[in-house]
Amino acid sequence: MAKTKTKETNVNVFDFINSFVESEQKKTDSYQLIELMEKWSGFEAKMWGPSIIGFGSYHYKYASGHEGDALMIGFSPRKAAFSLYVHSPTPESEQLIKDLGKFKISKACIYIKKLADINIPTLEKICKHSIKYLNEHHECACRE
Repeated sequence: MAKTKTKETNVNVFDFINSFVESEQKKTDSYQLIELMEKWSGFEAKMWGPSIIGFGSYHYKYASGHEGDALMIGFSPRKAAFSLYVHSPTPESEQLIKDLGKFKISKACIYIKKLADINIPTLEKICKHSIKYLNEHHECACRE
């Protein structure tokens, strides 16, 4: 059975940002996202794998028997764009995301260039909704 690659580490979040992120704007946005996501989630920022900053965790278990722990919400300040790990597969999330601003989305991530491109109060609602969803469905949160 495959092992989960993205696990919480002991790497310092600020050391990661200072060594990994080249753009001053992206560093500033990263620090702001940390402050906001800590406030919204109630959890301290932790590194997950080599490049994801996560807040809180939950345990999941697939029908196949595979199980593990994952971050509740988080982001990665990648070179091309921020990857936001904040979206839950619900009709409410689909409604909220319409007011987010300028972004792209894949199955698991929302991609933004910079914080100025999005509506921060809408991001807060999306994050809080995802945390609520995970708390209510922690055993099935990753099946979608």
